[in-house]
Amino acid sequence: MILSENSENIVHTGLEFLDWVVISSYMIFSIGIAFFVAKHKSKNITDFFVAGRNLPWWLLGTSIAATWFATDAPLAVTALVRSKGIYGNWLWWYLGTGILMMVFFYAKYWRRAEILTDAEMIELRYSGKSASVLRGFTAGFFGIFKNCISLGWVILAMIKFSNIMLGWSAELALGITLTFALVHTLTSGIKGVVILDMLHFSAGAISNVIFAILVLVQVGGPKKLATQIAARTDAPAGVLDMFPDLSHIGVTEMISFVCLIGVLWLGQAQGDGYIVQRLFSAKNEKHAIKASLWFAVAGVIILTWPWIVVGLGSIVILPISEASTALSADPELIYPMMINAVLPEGLKGLLVVAFMAAFMSTVDTHLCWGGSYMVNDIYKRFINTKANESHYLFVSRLSIVILLLLSAVAAWQMDSIAGAWIYIIEIVSGIAIILMLRWFWWRINAWSEITSMISALFLANGFLWIKWMHDFGLVNDTVLARVNGWYQDDVALIRATVILILCTIISLVVTFATRPVDNDKLLSFYKKVRPKGWWGPISVQVPELVDTSSSRNSWLGFVFGAIFLNSLLFSVGHMVLGSYSIALILLVIGGISGWLTLKLVEATKTQEYL
Repeated sequence: MILSENSENIVHTGLEFLDWVVISSYMIFSIGIAFFVAKHKSKNITDFFVAGRNLPWWLLGTSIAATWFATDAPLAVTALVRSKGIYGNWLWWYLGTGILMMVFFYAKYWRRAEILTDAEMIELRYSGKSASVLRGFTAGFFGIFKNCISLGWVILAMIKFSNIMLGWSAELALGITLTFALVHTLTSGIKGVVILDMLHFSAGAISNVIFAILVLVQVGGPKKLATQIAARTDAPAGVLDMFPDLSHIGVTEMISFVCLIGVLWLGQAQGDGYIVQRLFSAKNEKHAIKASLWFAVAGVIILTWPWIVVGLGSIVILPISEASTALSADPELIYPMMINAVLPEGLKGLLVVAFMAAFMSTVDTHLCWGGSYMVNDIYKRFINTKANESHYLFVSRLSIVILLLLSAVAAWQMDSIAGAWIYIIEIVSGIAIILMLRWFWWRINAWSEITSMISALFLANGFLWIKWMHDFGLVNDTVLARVNGWYQDDVALIRATVILILCTIISLVVTFATRPVDNDKLLSFYKKVRPKGWWGPISVQVPELVDTSSSRNSWLGFVFGAIFLNSLLFSVGHMVLGSYSIALILLVIGGISGWLTLKLVEATKTQEYL
C-alpha cells in the first residue's frame, strides 16, 4: 500500500494535552458501554446478528447513518467540493430518492420476511439448485469480496487521517481502533454495535457541526463565504452551484448527472447489505419504515452539509493556488489540514474522536454484516447444517476475525485492487431492476437474477474482452480505441445506466424463456410476505390473504418524502451561503411536505392490520 508520494512534505501538528483528555475520555466511555452490553450474551445467531428483532426505529436509523459516515466520507466530500463544487455531492445525494422508495415500498417486506441476511431471501423466494447456487455466490461476492473492498477504503482513509492528525504510524493507529472494534463486535454482536453507533453518530454529528460553524466564523459568516469564493479566480467554475450548469461543465458531465438522478438511484430502492440487516432487527414493520426515513434525513442532510462547509471554507482559508505539493497531489488531505488550521485545543481532539467513532462504527457494522453472510448463507447452509447454536455462535465470531484479516490485506494492496470498486458499482446497477421486481412479480426466478449478474459482470469488464480479442488479432486498433473510450472514468455513470438497461432486458428475455418458480415455493413466499403487485396466479389460490389496500398512499408518501428531503437539503444549503429568504421558503415547503410524509408513514398498512 502506498500513501501520497509527497507525504513527507506534510506538516504534522501534534495534539495538545486537552485533546488527548477528550480522546481518552471518549474511548473509556465507549469501552464502558461495550462491557455493559456484553453482559447480555447472545443465545443464538438471531440474537447475535439481528438482536432478537427487538430494536426501536430511532436507534436503527441512527446506526445506519453512523455507518454511512465512514472515515473516507468527509475526506471525499471536502475534496470534491474543492475540485468540482457543491453539485458534486449529488454522488451521494441521489441515494436519498432510493432510500425513500425503500421507506414506502420495501422496508415492511424486509421485516416481514424474518430473515437474517438479504442472501437468505433468495431461497425464500426461489426454488431448486439455481437458488442455492445464487445464494452462495451472493453471500461470497457481497459478504466477502465487496465487503472487504469497502473496509479497505475505510482503512486507507483512517491511515491518511492519522498520518496528519496524530503523527502515528499506520500500524499503531489501526491496531488500536481495529482491536477495539473487533473486541466489541465479537462480544456484543449487532445490539452492541447499534447502541455504540448512537454514541458514534452523536459525537460525529456534533463535532462536525461545531467545525463547520467555526469555519463560517473565521471567514466572516455565510454571506462573506459566498462573496469571497465568488471573487477567487483559482476556485472551480460554478463552485457554488447546487445543480450542475452547462455553462460550467461539459455535456458528458451533464448527461452523467441526469443518469444519476434519473435512473441510478434505483440501485438503492430495495435496500441491501447492512441497511436491511438493521431493518431485520426492528421491533416491527412500522419501526423498520421509520428507521429508513430517519436514516434518509440523518445521512443525507445532517452529515453532508458540515463537510461541504469545510470544503468551501478551505478555498478561502487554504487557497487552491497556494496549496502545498502534498495537497495538490492528494486533495483529500484538505479535511485534516483544515482541522489543524481552524480548530483550537480540545476541539481538535473532538474531531479526532469523531473520526475514530466513524471508523469503528463502519468496521463494526461491516464485520457483523459480513459475518452473518459467512455463517448463515455459507457455513450453516452448505457446510454444517446440523450443529447447535453455540457452535454457530463460535463460527460467527471466527468469521468476523477472518473478515478483518482479509480487509487488512485488501487495504495494504488497495493500489492494485482499487479498480475493482468501479466494477462493483456497475454490477450492482445491472441487477437493480430485477431485485426490485422479485418482490412484486411472481414470474421472476433465480435465473433472472443469475442472468443479470452474469450480464453485468460481462459488460462491466467489456474492455478486457476486447483487449484479449485484440491480442489475438480478432479486432483492430480502431475498435480497441473506441471500446477503451467507453470505459473511461468520465463516462462511468452513463456506462452504468446502459448496463442497467441492457441487463434488465436480457434478464427479462431469460425469465420468459425459463420455467417459473415452483408453485409451492411461490405460495409459501406469498403467504409470508403478502406482497402487492402482479401475483395473480398465486394470489388467486389464497384470496383471503390478498392485500386489497390501495398503493396510492405509498406513492404519495414517496413523492412528498422526496419534496421534504430535497427542500430541507437545499434550505440548509442556501442558509450556509447567506440566502436566508430562499432558505426560509424551502424550510416551510420542507416542513409541510415532511408533515404529510409522516402522516402517510403512519397510514402505511403493516402485517398487523392486514
